[in-house]
Amino acid sequence: MNSESSTPLLDTIEYPQDLRVLKPEQLRQVSDELRDFLIQCVSETGGHLSSGLGTVELTVALHYIFDTPNDRLVWDVGHQSYPHKILTGRRKQMSGLRQKGGLSGFPKRDESAYDTFGVGHSSTSISAALGMAIAARQTGENRHVTAIIGDGALTAGMAFEALNHAGDLDANLLVILNDNDMSISPNVGAMSNYFARVLSSKVYAGMKQGSKKVLSAMPSVWELARRTEEHMKGMVVPGTLFEELGFNYIGPIDGHDIDTLVSTLKNLKNLKGPQFLHIVTKKGKGYQPAEDNPCSYHGVGKFNVESGKLETKPASGPTYTEVFGDWICDMAEQDSKLTAITPAMREGSGLVKFAEQFPERYFDVGIAEQHAVTFAAGLACEGVHPVVAIYSTFLQRGYDQLIHDVALQNLPVLFAIDRAGVVGPDGSTHAGSFDLSFLRCIPNMVVMAASDENECRQMLYTGYQHNGPCAVRYPRGTGMGIKVEKQMTAIPLGKAQTLRQGESIAILSFGALLGAATTAADVLNASLTNMRFIKPLDEEIILKMADSHQLIVTIEDNTVVGGAGSAVNECLLAHNRNIPVLNLGLPDKFQAHGSRDEVLSEAKLSSSDIIAQIEHFFKHQQHEKHLSLA
Repeated sequence: MNSESSTPLLDTIEYPQDLRVLKPEQLRQVSDELRDFLIQCVSETGGHLSSGLGTVELTVALHYIFDTPNDRLVWDVGHQSYPHKILTGRRKQMSGLRQKGGLSGFPKRDESAYDTFGVGHSSTSISAALGMAIAARQTGENRHVTAIIGDGALTAGMAFEALNHAGDLDANLLVILNDNDMSISPNVGAMSNYFARVLSSKVYAGMKQGSKKVLSAMPSVWELARRTEEHMKGMVVPGTLFEELGFNYIGPIDGHDIDTLVSTLKNLKNLKGPQFLHIVTKKGKGYQPAEDNPCSYHGVGKFNVESGKLETKPASGPTYTEVFGDWICDMAEQDSKLTAITPAMREGSGLVKFAEQFPERYFDVGIAEQHAVTFAAGLACEGVHPVVAIYSTFLQRGYDQLIHDVALQNLPVLFAIDRAGVVGPDGSTHAGSFDLSFLRCIPNMVVMAASDENECRQMLYTGYQHNGPCAVRYPRGTGMGIKVEKQMTAIPLGKAQTLRQGESIAILSFGALLGAATTAADVLNASLTNMRFIKPLDEEIILKMADSHQLIVTIEDNTVVGGAGSAVNECLLAHNRNIPVLNLGLPDKFQAHGSRDEVLSEAKLSSSDIIAQIEHFFKHQQHEKHLSLA
């Protein structure tokens, strides 16, 4: 442990008020101990590491200077919030991080009063913090509000909308830009730190306001002074944009220099109006493997602290993400018009190999899902064939564009939707629970759900050949171990596949739960159909099953509200089929974090749970039928 004293300080800190009794010169030791503790915790549980390592000193300084939780801290995305959790009463609970019944991997309002805003998606912090600042002004509360946002999150239009509004409202708001996209450059050192302290001081702020009052009577002199100030600051700091938006820009400063952070934040605490502090940090700071490869240690599994070696399990086959990555490269070899788009998820969506092989056809648009979708629509208008690789939970952010810019114009854009259904430890903010519901109601959309790895590849090919908007959704992780055929064959549009003929009960399976559905069908001697398409729905096979069975069961890893099962219900109702239907899927609530199996079990979607529910429902229906006949 790299500490200045042999006496551990972190063990004495349960809440921020314990931190505030320390002397400023002790904060470096706290930061070192906090960093060591964070590395050890994440090595045992997995989680987000690089981002949190980069914000250790900032977190210590914020809680040291501000009176949290009365003063509000709003973390963007939440990847960098683990140090915050450790300092706010949850240090002893970190061993249960992202596990069922344990701490969430993101700030969560019902977990702690210090988590002022629940997050998981990017670029929301400034908007939320602005709302809190205006609420404090309206209610007369004396509190400070700070938003902490990363340089990646600042690529989203929502962040700039909030910045523009905050400057216009003249809100008492501090925005901290945590910039870790570059190393500590020469201008981020003693000289820059000195200017940050000067520009954030009361003396400078007072002189600036006083000068404005004196010089305002002499417009030409005032204009000269204003321009001179801007140009002088522009030579030292890159803050002109934020100044134009109405913020007082400070920085950039070294985000790992605890002394400068504390003194600068102390000065900023006393300033009114919109303040913007630009700090530069190193992602993965203090742990060499994470510094060397911050992407690999962004979201990481368990690992050995000494060697940095990640704990891996023998793969049963390729992940669905890898299947997509191989398919898009193969397809791009065949079609020079194929273009890939991702909103800052190159690694997560499996586009690393594509980006290397086809750099001129690869576009990472940053954390800007709305732009990604409309950008794809523009490409499609001109004969280019775009493939948008996006997580299910992030496609929600581009929903208006999906309807208005793609589907309404019936443009051939393929959406490869990763992380559909249950995602496990990342919890409710990242769950892909709703895409079947929000996609199937859109005219012109074709919606497919892959049940295994090979089917995923063939569905991607099918969707790419379709002359209109199409979505292929697939889950996180590996599939059923089915061999992936290199040959690509289009699946007949809207045609399901009956896999087993049984008696009395017909199971209609949509997507990744086909394995559990197969087990249930074998135990119950039920008919089993892999539906494949949610839209267009294979109504012919549904009606055939309704006419030859006593019960229809639908199974999906999507919310039952408005999902694939609802589509089956609508079909049966429209064709006057009076048959009992049991819709199995995710319940009408947000899914808690845990392993994939634990979350599925909680939702009663394990094979044993499915069997038990079908048996209970079928026996009840038979009993009701017997009573009616009697």
